[in-house]
Amino acid sequence: ADVSCELFYRNEEQGPVEAVFVFPVDPEAAVYAFEAHLGGTCIQAQLREKKQAQELYGDALAGGQSSFLLQQEGTKGDVFSCSLGNLPPGEEAALTLRYVCELPLEPDGAARYMLPAVLRPRYTPHGETHRYSCHIRVPRVPQGELPYTLSLSATLQSPHGIDRVLSNCSLTPLSYTAGNRTSAQVSLAEAPPWDRDVELLVYYTEPHKPSAMLEIGLPGAEPGSLMGDPAMMVTLLPSLPEAVLGQSSAGEFIFLLDRSGSMECPMDSRDRSPQRIDSAKETLVLLLKSLPLGCYFNIYSFGSQFESFYPQSVGYTQQTMAKSLQRVQQLQADLGGTEILAPLQAIYRSPCQDGHPRQLFVFTDGEVGNTQEVITEVQRHRGSHRCFSFGIGEGASTALVKGIAQAAGGSAEFITGQDRMQPKALQSLKRALQPAMTRISLSWDLPPGMEAALHLLPPRTPPLILFLCLQLPDTAMGGVTLQYRIQDQTYKETLQFPLQPQDGDRLPVHRLAAKSLLLELEGAMDTGSKGARRRVLETSLNSGVICSLTAYVGVDTERGQPVHGPLVRRDIPLIGILEGSGIPALGGAISPRLSLERAPEESPLLRLVSLQNADGSWDLDPQLTAVLGVSCLSPPPQDVAPGVWATVLAVVWLHSRALGQHNEWELLEAKAVAWVRDQAGEMGVGTANTLLGCSVDPAVFRL
Repeated sequence: ADVSCELFYRNEEQGPVEAVFVFPVDPEAAVYAFEAHLGGTCIQAQLREKKQAQELYGDALAGGQSSFLLQQEGTKGDVFSCSLGNLPPGEEAALTLRYVCELPLEPDGAARYMLPAVLRPRYTPHGETHRYSCHIRVPRVPQGELPYTLSLSATLQSPHGIDRVLSNCSLTPLSYTAGNRTSAQVSLAEAPPWDRDVELLVYYTEPHKPSAMLEIGLPGAEPGSLMGDPAMMVTLLPSLPEAVLGQSSAGEFIFLLDRSGSMECPMDSRDRSPQRIDSAKETLVLLLKSLPLGCYFNIYSFGSQFESFYPQSVGYTQQTMAKSLQRVQQLQADLGGTEILAPLQAIYRSPCQDGHPRQLFVFTDGEVGNTQEVITEVQRHRGSHRCFSFGIGEGASTALVKGIAQAAGGSAEFITGQDRMQPKALQSLKRALQPAMTRISLSWDLPPGMEAALHLLPPRTPPLILFLCLQLPDTAMGGVTLQYRIQDQTYKETLQFPLQPQDGDRLPVHRLAAKSLLLELEGAMDTGSKGARRRVLETSLNSGVICSLTAYVGVDTERGQPVHGPLVRRDIPLIGILEGSGIPALGGAISPRLSLERAPEESPLLRLVSLQNADGSWDLDPQLTAVLGVSCLSPPPQDVAPGVWATVLAVVWLHSRALGQHNEWELLEAKAVAWVRDQAGEMGVGTANTLLGCSVDPAVFRL
């Protein structure tokens, strides 16, 4: 995605103002340009070392010149501040910043673009006093008193066609601008609420098709440099076979749950949705029930301190599962702040189980002040585990949630608004149960005399591979072959591509490569690596991509007369936030939560799941009768064992009563079907259909 953000200002005061706007940005976005339109003049900002840029901006303000400054707050790259100084009374200004970012693929194939709109308070780890200055100075007001609105329009392009676009905000109808549906436009139908990030899900016709994008490089850049050489990004998606659900027993599954005070907040502040902690507990129940017999597991929870269910991971049995489920139900958001580093270190100190690959699932709704230290710790142990992370609510840190997932080859998911956590978590578990790829190799088919220097981007979904072409022939074809093994079978993926650079100066490949390198170097800088700071500064200035050590600054030198009058600073407010809670303040008195709130009623699906045994079966008892909605359970048909009959009834109920939640019980059903088939003998599927008034195909039992 190539994004252009335009910030429009109008000074309605009697004297000049300095307007300061603090806003969130995706931490992986490569911000590469900043300009202003002031009084009919377009001024291009220059990227400078941050201290020098701040001095230039301050000198311009002191001399009565209009000036503007864009800088990153802190080292995490997900908060920026934009300052516009000496805007004369009655005048308007338009500031434009541009960035490129990757669009991650959802499990259903949608490309997701997220425009961060919510800036939450940072959490401070226990014992630290550091606070982010931007959160101290930014005023908070109710949503209705914000002095600005937001609009968004998107132009979509794909050589394979565009199917549809969905959003968590209302959209205008999708308007195709080409007869073959390869380009389209869509906009927000109205200004979105400011209590959530804006999300677009774009469904392309062939999202998994391998592709290659070649760029010639930045004109005038030094040959042999990152921006001076041609660069290509190749997207390859291995054909991973589906896991044989219900049959794999390998794996060590560790669940790390945030129990800080903010987990008491509702999932969606607009309605009476469940608390985040309750949704996380329900997710844990489903995950525990979905684990295969014979694996290992443990559950950690954290706040200002941390706890674990067991000193080290235990085998997954009926007894350990039942004991753990009882403890899950007792978990509360009562551990104070947010300190994730200590429990991670404890997890990594515990020995891995031989023959059981470690899979770590992290659930958090906040942010910590030592994000890079946490990511570095996860990166240090990437060879021994994969990490699947889940950001709960609009205040979850994208830098933290994405950073730890990428550092350990997993995936990151965000649950906002009315999203359900359970299907996303179960899809991640399904991926974790897939057999691993081994013996991975890449081979290139390039013209004679052409060299390629590989630079692997951090692990992503889909996997992206970048290489820099040091010599580019006039006309030629290239190719790449990916080969790998899964269990006992060898797979091969081949892509042929023309070595003809695309027209235009957008250079998203080069800029994403620069941002990827900057993130890597800034991580080394935080760990005290010698020379890392110098390389960060050089890479940022040469590529034009902003980082923690640089800033964009522009000065209006065209205005003949200085701006007169005392300069008044105006910090543009954000939505009011109850400190530490993450709940937007809607104005008026805030009533304390009543202690006699009605507990949310447990869903029929969760009630059925809670009765399932660790081996996948159900027992024939009155509790099952109540969930299935029958007055009494008839005796099993002739030659059908009671346990088999109960399990068949449960599976038939899932397919007929909970089909819309298939992603949440797919693994549970796989365990049940595998168990039933192991028992041999009759199943009584037809009788179960008659009793429950259903018509489920017996093929669901793999007959």
